[in-house]
Amino acid sequence: MWGMTGTKYRGLAYARLMPESKKTSFATHVVNYPQPPATAPNIVVILLDDVGFGQLGCFGSPVETPNIDELAHGGLRFNRFHVTSICSSTRAALLTGRNHHAVGIGATQETTFALRGYTGRIPRSAATLARILRDNGYNTMAVGKWHLTPQAEYSAAGPFERWPLGMGFERYYGFLGAETNHWYPELVRDNSPIPTPDAPGYHLTEDLAQQAVDMISSQQAASPQKPFLLWFATGAAHAPHHVSREWFEPYGGKFDKGWEELREGIYRRQLAEGIIPAGTALTPRPSWVPAWSSLSTNERRLYARYMEVFAGFVTHTDAQIGRILHHLETSGLSDNTIVVLMSDNGSSSEGGPSGTLNEAASWLGDHATVEEALTHIDEIGGSNHTNHYPWGWAWAGNSPFQLWKRYSWLGGVRAPLIVRWPAGITDVGAIRHQFTHAIDIAPTLLGAVGLSMPSEVDGVAQQRVDGVDAHLMFTDLNAAEHRHTQYFEMHGSRSIYHQGWKATSNFVSPLFNERTHIEGSHSYDTDRWQLFDLVADFSESTDLSETHPELLRELEEKWTQEATANHVFPLFDPSAGYPAHPSEHPLPRSMTYRPSDDPVAAGRVPAMFGGFTLRAELEAEATSQGVLAALGDHQGGWALHARDGMICFDVVHGSTRAHLVAALPAGRRTVEITMDRDTMILSIDGSPTAEGRFDGLFLFPGVTTAAGGLWIGRHDGLAVSDYSLPGRFDGTLASVTITSGSPKAAPSFAQTLRIAEGSD
Repeated sequence: MWGMTGTKYRGLAYARLMPESKKTSFATHVVNYPQPPATAPNIVVILLDDVGFGQLGCFGSPVETPNIDELAHGGLRFNRFHVTSICSSTRAALLTGRNHHAVGIGATQETTFALRGYTGRIPRSAATLARILRDNGYNTMAVGKWHLTPQAEYSAAGPFERWPLGMGFERYYGFLGAETNHWYPELVRDNSPIPTPDAPGYHLTEDLAQQAVDMISSQQAASPQKPFLLWFATGAAHAPHHVSREWFEPYGGKFDKGWEELREGIYRRQLAEGIIPAGTALTPRPSWVPAWSSLSTNERRLYARYMEVFAGFVTHTDAQIGRILHHLETSGLSDNTIVVLMSDNGSSSEGGPSGTLNEAASWLGDHATVEEALTHIDEIGGSNHTNHYPWGWAWAGNSPFQLWKRYSWLGGVRAPLIVRWPAGITDVGAIRHQFTHAIDIAPTLLGAVGLSMPSEVDGVAQQRVDGVDAHLMFTDLNAAEHRHTQYFEMHGSRSIYHQGWKATSNFVSPLFNERTHIEGSHSYDTDRWQLFDLVADFSESTDLSETHPELLRELEEKWTQEATANHVFPLFDPSAGYPAHPSEHPLPRSMTYRPSDDPVAAGRVPAMFGGFTLRAELEAEATSQGVLAALGDHQGGWALHARDGMICFDVVHGSTRAHLVAALPAGRRTVEITMDRDTMILSIDGSPTAEGRFDGLFLFPGVTTAAGGLWIGRHDGLAVSDYSLPGRFDGTLASVTITSGSPKAAPSFAQTLRIAEGSD
């Protein structure tokens, strides 16, 4: 107390004795905080995942989305909004206002190369919307899926500059990767992983909505005069399609007539509501999508359930979005808040022709038979499976367009967009027809605020901005079209829009067994470009290449020019052997770990492609229990655990499972697992005690959706086999050492790409 009083007294005395000139000088050193423009609106960006053009109620779907529909009826719908056809790339375009290759995100973060258009690392020369708004007096908050950090940078060592807080956001809650298990997600708050929430009935989307509401509430309680940006990116409706029975049971029987009937119904509603213009053609079913009438009774029953669960998943997501919109309304924030809702690409075909109970296994062609899947039909949507619907439903959901996600056909690149801003939009409920692209969103929102893209940030000159400020569309129904040219490219699928025309290559990827499922291998040299008049042909249905061959050649050349300017080349080619982009630190070939309550990020674990060796140094009791090391879950992973005096090693990938077990004598022991492409050996103190085979393709880590990394001494989330969680080892675990197997045992580059690209 005396010290505090003395300090205070001395401070007051000094203030009385300070010359006036010094007092004035002292006062001029007050920090000037950035101030937003007067009456600057709040901004809420809601980014859905894998939701096709026709999968929301207000875009013609029978799937119920009342909150999103109300948002549309109070704002504007855009029927010619375009994205990049895959999630990471669209997110980069949205946040930076630049073409995805121009900022190094030419594909997903799981496939990054030492090529300028595919580094997976947004450069400092492309400051994000969040950074610009933060620098101009906004609070910035991100909740949900991120997918803009390279997998090698997920770890506790970072680097963190490509995590949300390094890209302009002040707060973050969500998951960094492509997808996660909605019942047991792997979560991050700010720059730190956090435990999986342990609450009855927990669901990720509900958690994300509550986090968003809480962030808005706390920000407004602290500084209600300060505007905010909320970036709310759901994991829905990306697989796994996880939702409880109460949400999908109302859809029972609604899809029993099949995907043709669903697609035609969506098309009729789109015409009736003016979402698509009169005269729009409904494009035909691809030959590799089977006719519903050709399916067996069992197939129809199973496939209809997959779609029922997807529909319930979307409706459940709509309800959580409704909670955020309701909070804005009851807090008096709605009138001056711009709400933008969109999807990142067209609907997803990654469930394959038959759908799947295990998405990761299906990437390798490991599909459960219809009969096997039917035995689990009542579990679909729950935590036991990472289910995805058959591609017939993806085709239906992109009505009236061709193809789906990953392609530059309109089915991949045209997505729903809704904008509501009561203080800035007058003709509510209207539909805007101007050609718009994801790169326009950041400049347009800044323009609505009264800001523009800066020429320099942190002393770094900013690269060319590809997007255009088009906020006049908010108030002017007849605003001139602002975008006359736009290239598209994803995984080799190419197209270009120019002054109402679109040229599209007929490429269909050999990685995913779609057309090649029937027609054989692919070569870019044999691709044929087609030409479409999008002014007269809204759905890209009628090829005019033979009528206008010169125009088609001009558009091909223009695509090449745009692709060159944006670093698209070399084209995506699994057989080319492109070098992988190096991480900040080389991946260790061998690492020793100690027990921890936090997992080691999967991207920093020694590579296990083809096999590995695990050595655990421990002291066991006669009845020791618990996990020594584990990676993954019951859909794909492995675990070494003790149980009742035995040591067990379990490995699983899809339907392929293997199990080793041996007695574990009490005392100090060295337990070793050696695994190559097909052989497993369990040794204790150097003596082999159990052997077995694993006949699946061994591709860990990185093949599961709920892995959460490598666990040592315990396991959180979902178990690999029948041990309890968290399964803390009750003996003494000194260390676990993991060493990579032979590089010669690794899968081919094409196989690796197929796995990684399937996880986007």
